[in-house]
Amino acid sequence: MSITLDGHHPSLEQAEQVIWGQQPVEATPEALQAVQASAEIVAQLAQRGEPVYGINTGFGKLSRQRIPTEQLEELQLNLLRSHAVGVGKPLPDEAARAALLFRLNALLLGRSGVRPRLIDYLVQMLNAQVIPIIPSKGSVGSSGDLAPLAHLALLLIGEGQAILAGRRLSGKEVLAELGLEPLRLGPKEGLALINGTQISLATGFVAWHRAEYLLEHAQLIAALALEALGGRMSPFEQRLQEARPHPGQLQVARRTRELLAGSRLVERSDDVQDPYTLRCIPQVLGASADALDWIAQVMSTEINSATDNPLIFAERDEALSGGNFHGQILGLAFELLALATAEIGNFSERRTARLLEAPGLPPFLADQSGLDSGLMILQYTAAALVSENKILAHPAIVDSIPTSGGQEDHNSLCSLSAHKALQISENVEYILAIELLAALQALDYLGPELMAPATRQLYQVSRGRLIHWDGQGMLGEGLRQALGLIKSGELLHD
Repeated sequence: MSITLDGHHPSLEQAEQVIWGQQPVEATPEALQAVQASAEIVAQLAQRGEPVYGINTGFGKLSRQRIPTEQLEELQLNLLRSHAVGVGKPLPDEAARAALLFRLNALLLGRSGVRPRLIDYLVQMLNAQVIPIIPSKGSVGSSGDLAPLAHLALLLIGEGQAILAGRRLSGKEVLAELGLEPLRLGPKEGLALINGTQISLATGFVAWHRAEYLLEHAQLIAALALEALGGRMSPFEQRLQEARPHPGQLQVARRTRELLAGSRLVERSDDVQDPYTLRCIPQVLGASADALDWIAQVMSTEINSATDNPLIFAERDEALSGGNFHGQILGLAFELLALATAEIGNFSERRTARLLEAPGLPPFLADQSGLDSGLMILQYTAAALVSENKILAHPAIVDSIPTSGGQEDHNSLCSLSAHKALQISENVEYILAIELLAALQALDYLGPELMAPATRQLYQVSRGRLIHWDGQGMLGEGLRQALGLIKSGELLHD
C-alpha cells in the first residue's frame, strides 16, 4: 500500500517506512493541482518579463542581472552544473533516500513553481529505490543545501550518479532504466530543486532515528549493569520521580522498574547511595529522551514545509522572496541531538569503568587475571570515543561565514550540526556495545539465575550471539559481534 504525499504528510513514522521499509509513495491529486497552479504562475511571470528572483535573474549577489526569456532554460541548467561542487564521502544510503523523499514532499506543497512532470520523475526514482550519490560536504545551511542538493537534481537532467539495484549508474542510465528522458527544466525548476534544507534534514533525521534506538538500548544495558553492580532500586520509585515529573525521566524510571522486577542481584550495595551513573539513570537518559521528542517536533514541521525561495502563491498570482531556506532551527535541533546522543555515551562509559573494577568481581573481569587483561582495553576504546564525541559536540551554529559576496551574510551551518550528530551516533553504538560486553561478563560470574525475568531474557538473547571472554581468541571480534547485535535491534524485540 502506497503512502500518500501532499506536502503536509508524511509523519516521521511514514518517512521511516519509506526510507527503511521501501514503502512506495504517490502524490495526491489535490497536491498535483496545487503544483500545476504554481507552475502556471511561474510561466506567466517568465513571460511578463518583470524581474523575479530566480526566474529571470541571476542568483545570490548576481540577482541584479536580468536574463533574457530565451535563456531561462539555460539559466536553470547552468545553475545545477555550477552548484554541484560538493565534496567528501557520499551520504549514507538512507540519508540520500531521505533527501529525495523530503525534497519531493516539500515541492508538493505547491509553493515552488515546478511542473507535475518533475514531481513524477521524483516519485518514480523514489519508488524504484534509486539512491542518489550525494557528497556529504559543501553546504553552509542557508540558501538551502545548494551544493549537495544540486548533485541530487542532476539526476533529473540525465547527469550525476546514483545507485540502482546495486549498480552505480550515470543519471542518463538511471533515467533509461526507468523509461524516462532527461528532463528539460522550466523556469525556476533548477532553483526549486536545490533551494531547500533537505540534505541537512535528511542527515539529521537518520542521526535522530539512530539515537532513538540507541536510547532504547541504553536503558536495557543500564539495567543489566545495575544488576551486575548490585545497585539500589529506591532511586527509581515512582513517588520520587513524580516529585520532578519530566516525561522522559518518568518513562525511564518506569522502564527500569519493569526490567528489574524480581531481581535477586540488586540491593547488594553496602553504601546508602549509589554512584550517579546508577542512581541518576532516569534523570540523565530521561533528559535525552525529552530532547529527542522536541527534535522530532522540529523535523516533523520541517519535512512538511516549503523551504525554497521565492515562494509562489498562486491564489494571489504572486511570488514572494524570503528566507525559509535558512536552517537555523535545524541547526539548534541537531546541536541538541549531538549533545543528547553524546551524553548517552558519556553515561555508558562510566558504568563500563565501574564494572571493570567492581568489588567481588575479578579485576577487569578476567578469568585469569594477570595472564590476560580481561576487558581492560575495551574501556580505553570507549574513553577514546567519548573524548572524540566531546570534540564533535562543539557547536557549529555559533559560527557563520558570509557567502555570495556578502549578500548571504549569515549562514546557519546546520549541515555540519547534522553531520556531527550522525558521527556521534556511530561512536555511541560502539560505546554501548562495550558496556553490554562488560555487563554480560560480570553477570556470568554472579549467576544469571538470580537475574530478573526480563533482564535474564536479554542476557540469554545476548549470550546466544556473544560468548564469554576467556582470554582466548580476538576480543575485537567480540566487540564487532556486540555492535552487530545492537544494530540488528534484536534486543528490542524480545
